Amino acid sequence: MYKKEFEIRWSDVDANGHLANSAYVNYMSHTRVGFFKKANLSLEELLNTGIGPIIFSEQIYYFKESFLSETISVSLAVSGLSEDFRFFRFEHNFYNKEGKHLATCDVLGSWIDLKTRKLATLPEHLKLIIDQFPKADHFKVLTKEDTRVAGKRPLDLR
Repeated sequence: MYKKEFEIRWSDVDANGHLANSAYVNYMSHTRVGFFKKANLSLEELLNTGIGPIIFSEQIYYFKESFLSETISVSLAVSGLSEDFRFFRFEHNFYNKEGKHLATCDVLGSWIDLKTRKLATLPEHLKLIIDQFPKADHFKVLTKEDTRVAGKRPLDLR
């Protein structure tokens, strides 16, 4: 499991004085970038390959508030990968300095070809790196159906 610490800044709190939901998303994104870098998969490496990560969904469950100037840690565990490495699921957990569980989030995503803007198949050298990602205890091999489990589909306006 990978962890990153953050001090809650003035710009991270909402009108209620607690950590804003948008800050949770920003902290998770920053944690993923740190994780990728530590796993020898920097964003620069991805960009040089013409591939970038995309997020399909983020399902956040909030348990306990956190406030300005508190230090929190955000963890990342790889909870799912498809056999072809095309889809991934990460689990983020938020903890205060006492170790109290503040929130959890399941993030489902994939990889996009930055030129065609379509889902990408990763080059072999990236698959080798991703195959070494540490896995959560409840890790699952993902299928394409797992990416549709919420049943959400686009509904365009006419």
